[in-house]
Amino acid sequence: MSEHERSASIACRLHPPAIVCSLGGDRETVVEALFSGRRGLTDSDAFTPGRCLPIGQVTAPLSDDSIWPPMHRSRNNRLLATALAQLEEPLNRVLNRYPRSRIGTVIGTSTSGISETEQALAMAGRHAPFPPTFRYTQQELGAPAHFVAESLALTGPAYSLSTACSSSARALASARRLLRSGECDAVIAGGADTLCQLTVKGFASLEAISDRPSLPFSLNRDGINLGEAAALFVMTRDEGGIQLAGSGESADAYHVSAPRPDGSGAHAAMQAALRQAGRMPADIDYLNLHGTGTHHNDLMEARAVADLFGAACPACSSTKGLTGHTLGAAGALEAAFCWLALEHGRYPPHIYDGHYDPELPELPLITAARPCRPTLALSNSFAFGGNNASLLLARTD
Repeated sequence: MSEHERSASIACRLHPPAIVCSLGGDRETVVEALFSGRRGLTDSDAFTPGRCLPIGQVTAPLSDDSIWPPMHRSRNNRLLATALAQLEEPLNRVLNRYPRSRIGTVIGTSTSGISETEQALAMAGRHAPFPPTFRYTQQELGAPAHFVAESLALTGPAYSLSTACSSSARALASARRLLRSGECDAVIAGGADTLCQLTVKGFASLEAISDRPSLPFSLNRDGINLGEAAALFVMTRDEGGIQLAGSGESADAYHVSAPRPDGSGAHAAMQAALRQAGRMPADIDYLNLHGTGTHHNDLMEARAVADLFGAACPACSSTKGLTGHTLGAAGALEAAFCWLALEHGRYPPHIYDGHYDPELPELPLITAARPCRPTLALSNSFAFGGNNASLLLARTD
C-alpha cells in the first residue's frame, strides 16, 4: 500500500473544537465574531508600561484555580481548563469507550506558566524568597500536557511541543501520528499560550509589534499584535465528519527569527500536507494564512502560496487581525477556525485597510462575506527557526 493509500485508509476525525480567545470564551460567541470580522483587540500597556498596544487578551471568565495544587495554578492552565469544559460531550464518549491508558495528550505552547514566574519575581525582588504558592514547574513546557492528562486521569502518552508559533499545529500533526500508528485510540490535542512580558517585550525588542491593529498583506503593514488563547480537539480514528487529512512539516533553519525570504520552507510544508492527503493544490477551497502583518513574513508567505497554487489559488484570509498572534496556540486556534469554516459553510474575512501591497504576488483575499460550500481547508503556521507546519482539513459528509 502506498503512503497516499495508507493515509486515506486511516481516519483521523477532529471532533468539534473548544475555543477560548479574545473573540470569546465559547464556540458560539467566537463563531459570531469570526464570521462578522469583529476584532477582539483591546488597548493596554499592561505588558509595556508607557506604550499602549492593541492586544488580543481573553476577557471571558476563566476556570477558578484556587483549589488546584500549586504546581497547576497558572493562567495558561486556566485557559486550558475553560476549553476542556467545552469538550464535555466528546470527552465523555471517548472516556466511556476507551481505557485511559489508550488516550493521549499533546499540547503546544511557547510560554506555559512564565507569567506566574514574572509575578513571583516582581513580588520577591532580588533578595526576598518567592511567594509560597510559586512552583518552578508552573513554567515548564511540559506543564500544560501534564495538567490536561491529570485533570482527566489519562495515562496514555502525554507531552508538550514547543516550536514557537507552529507549536500547536505540530501538536495536532503529532496526535494524528499517535492515532495512525495505533499507539492511541483517542488524543486530546491543541495548544495554549498566555500573554506575558517575556513575549510582548521580546517581540517589541525585535521591532515586530504594531502600535495599531495589524494589517496583514497591506502596503501599510508595520507589525503584529499579540494575543492569547486555548484551542483543543478530541481526535479519534472515527470515519466521517471533519478529518485531519494531512499534515506537512519542514524546518529550513534559515535564521533564528526571520523566515526564508523565498518561501521555500513554507512551500515545502504546504506541499507535504497536500501529498500526505493525496490532494492537488487546485483541490483546496480555503487557505488560512499565517499572515502576521510583518513585512518579511507576508512577503515570504505570498511568494510560497503563489508558487504552489498559481492560478488555482484558493480563497484566503489571515485571522490574526481579529485575535492577535496567539503564538504557540495559533496553529490549533486557526485549525479550529478552518473547522468552523467547513462546518458552517462560511469563510472568515480578511480584515485590513484594503490597500494590498503591490510588491506581493496577488492573493484572493476574502474581504466580504459570501455563500460557500468548502470541503477542503489548509491552515498555515510558520515559526522562528524555520519551524513550518501546514494542516489540511477535509469535510467528508
